Amino acid sequence: MTAARAPLALTMGEPAGVGGEIALKSWLRRSDGVPPFVLLDDAARLEALAGRLGVDVPVRRTADPAEAAALFPDALPVLDMPLPAPADPGRPDPANGPAVVESIARAVRLALDGAAAAVVTNPIHKGALHRAGFGFPGHTEYLGHLAGPGARPVMMLACPELRVVPVTIHVSLLEAARTLSTEAIVETAAITADALARDFGLAAPRLAVTGLNPHAGENGAMGDEDARVVAPAVDRLRGRGIDARGPLPADTLFHARARATYDAAICMYHDQALIPIKTIDFDGGVNVTLGLPFVRTSPDHGTALDIAGRGLAREDSLMAALALAARMAGGRRAATGA
Repeated sequence: MTAARAPLALTMGEPAGVGGEIALKSWLRRSDGVPPFVLLDDAARLEALAGRLGVDVPVRRTADPAEAAALFPDALPVLDMPLPAPADPGRPDPANGPAVVESIARAVRLALDGAAAAVVTNPIHKGALHRAGFGFPGHTEYLGHLAGPGARPVMMLACPELRVVPVTIHVSLLEAARTLSTEAIVETAAITADALARDFGLAAPRLAVTGLNPHAGENGAMGDEDARVVAPAVDRLRGRGIDARGPLPADTLFHARARATYDAAICMYHDQALIPIKTIDFDGGVNVTLGLPFVRTSPDHGTALDIAGRGLAREDSLMAALALAARMAGGRRAATGA
């Protein structure tokens, strides 16, 4: 099956969370431009969940992802992965952890084999997976492991108005400042520029690089990290032919006029990147992993255990993740001639 016809592979995520619900709701909105996907999940669980929510979603088990595109207009295609324990909304069970992990691994295998156009992951519950013996901090690190040597996963958050990439991610603010390096900024920004050209079709990507400190250090009055660490990274990126500017004060970088001047913002720490995008588009933001040999996107929210199984979860972010995965996969095919 060619990648152009292959469906997206959507993972189950945490069975006690909202992943199944937003998958069902996304299928119901397939006429709104949702691309065909095959869900790697427990088919019986999905049927019971549809009944609980009162939504009319016929579930069709299939052993062949190639059938998914043909099934998709009339039914939700599912590669059946029965869970070992019941999925009680709001109450993660570590016994289901191995099935959650296998759903991710199987989706990646499908993508690497060309049977899936891209991987879209539903949110996982890291605590439940760690109690089940999962040895990775989260999705991103596990996906890098599955991709093999040479992969350098980079997290991007994207919505129509903004793309942001944090250099340091899930560490304390003190640790982020301590470990930030010129090399990490250069590597992260270079991977971002390559992805913008290859997957997003931008011939000459423009990067805005934030400063670490208020006012980008204000000539050393508020710390020397911007002059000592960030500015040399920008110089090295320019030396590689990458259109990069900075270090720029983060407090003036995210209003509409400023956003029009760049294609992605390279940010120094987690909240510097995530606060603006979640403020601009809380429901429609997408988590993208760059630097992998396959396209991967995910909704930019968690498992929402507090509302799981109640019909309250919004599908907007998953729909955006599916649509962006399809566009990126198409862009990569066009760029590589695959």
